[in-house]
Amino acid sequence: MAKVKSVFENEAALCAAFIAGLPDDWTAYAETAGFDILLMRHADGAQIGVEAKMTLNAKVLLQAAEGLYASRGNGERAAPDFRAALVPHGAAGVEMKAIARYLGIAVVEVQSQASRDEEEKAFAERYGIGYRRAHRNEKPIFMPELPALAKYDWREEWADHCPAERCKVPDYVPDVAAGASGPSQLSEWKIKAIKICIVLERRGFVTPADFKHVKIDRKRWLDMRWLTHAEERGRYIPGRSPLNLRAAHPVNYGQVEADFDKWKPAEPEAFKPMAALL
Repeated sequence: MAKVKSVFENEAALCAAFIAGLPDDWTAYAETAGFDILLMRHADGAQIGVEAKMTLNAKVLLQAAEGLYASRGNGERAAPDFRAALVPHGAAGVEMKAIARYLGIAVVEVQSQASRDEEEKAFAERYGIGYRRAHRNEKPIFMPELPALAKYDWREEWADHCPAERCKVPDYVPDVAAGASGPSQLSEWKIKAIKICIVLERRGFVTPADFKHVKIDRKRWLDMRWLTHAEERGRYIPGRSPLNLRAAHPVNYGQVEADFDKWKPAEPEAFKPMAALL
């Protein structure tokens, strides 16, 4: 039977289908550490850096391999254990797959729902409805499967690059679409900036002590006119162009806000309720 090529609208749709089919023991961090997707295995923290393209070409292999050899020897830097190029099912040529293997990059092919339905229909017509149901339940949405802990058969497809240090992942799973054009990344700086915005919303002003507590520089906030000086010395209020991170990261903003009691700065003495000062 002929191989059915999967069709996705764009790379974001390809990434979404892949993430939806991930095993429960992996978490996907979209647009993290320079990759379209950074996967992390819960059991041991092993990571896979994933770059997505609509076809397997030299560009996606270069992206997936970026920094691979810079992570070895002197000047080692954080890197994932494994590297992968993510493409639609049927979009990987034999020659490019061979090059990927030489580079130690796994080629993961994702099958769209439309192609799965078409393939299952063909199986049903040939073998009967019972085979179709079994095929639907057993066949994974992407191949090869991710490397499993304490198993070694994955070594045929996955090369462990053994970095000295793994990539740092954010405290919250980014609420952004992987593979989207011009993505908004949830960086460590942005999480700190969200905290400043939350304090500003709740109190109406922020202080130099708040920036010190959150460990973020306030100079950029003033230069960009996100904040301006209040009449009272040592306080900043919203500026001409306030930063709106709630709109950019609605889910993450709510998560950081829910954790307010865990990270909140101390209130300025003059701002504390009178009962607290007695």
